Amino acid sequence: MNKEYILYHIPGKKIGVTCDLYDRVTTQQGYVEGEYEILAKSKDIDYISKREIELQKEYGYRVDQIPYNELSNNNKRFELMKMNINVTEQTTTFPCPVNKLKGRLMDSIGDVWRTEHGNCYIDKESIKWIMDNVKTSMFNGSRCYVYNKAMARHFDNKDAQTLFDEEQKYKHKYKCCDKEKCCQEECEVYFYFDMIREWAEERGIYEHGDPKTQYLKLMEEAGEVGRAILKDKDDDIIDGIGDMVVVLTNLAELCGTSIEECTEKAYDVISKRKGKMINGTFVKDN
Repeated sequence: MNKEYILYHIPGKKIGVTCDLYDRVTTQQGYVEGEYEILAKSKDIDYISKREIELQKEYGYRVDQIPYNELSNNNKRFELMKMNINVTEQTTTFPCPVNKLKGRLMDSIGDVWRTEHGNCYIDKESIKWIMDNVKTSMFNGSRCYVYNKAMARHFDNKDAQTLFDEEQKYKHKYKCCDKEKCCQEECEVYFYFDMIREWAEERGIYEHGDPKTQYLKLMEEAGEVGRAILKDKDDDIIDGIGDMVVVLTNLAELCGTSIEECTEKAYDVISKRKGKMINGTFVKDN
């Protein structure tokens, strides 16, 4: 069956094409029915791509440098890149340190790649945004990365960094005492999950790993923590708990979810739980 391509319009923001309207517009960009309109539908990708460009010009929006039909084949999405970038769900990683990135980007003007959150282009405007927001990989100082969702929002004509930062604060508000005065330093812990996933992705854990082996690894790390507690070795306790968090992050990913989602659901349950401490253990009320 041929795919149906949908040409959509978010008034005042953009015109785009998708095969999954709910995922692209609602899940990824946060717009609900009534906040966007469908301009056209077609199974002819060449027609819908041409119409997208025409309407972007007509409405005065940023015009895609690469037509949708030239980006539609995900297996070829990196062929235009002069740099060997690594794109995961969360981040785009560049194979060079920050101090050499601008030159590499200038050499790659006109290139484009796709992320789960939309297309990203290399031009003078995007280079400035990337250089303002790039971070050095904590696992490899010769590599650096940006967050895909923030970068895609930049191309959607939004204040990318502000929206991204605010989303992270409130999404993880269970770490905060006051929604309006978010404990920013604590919320930054969230970004370590992204870095763990980047580390695991680079080592093939998600491509070749298995939930069962990760579970066994978790039990091994739990044993290490138990031994450290019995021996009263603080450094080993910290190291062991950290290792368990890394394994749990990877286990969640291999099971088709995320450590953030699991944590948030667990907190939603325990935050409503009532009970009392009995012999050093919290016992919930029936």
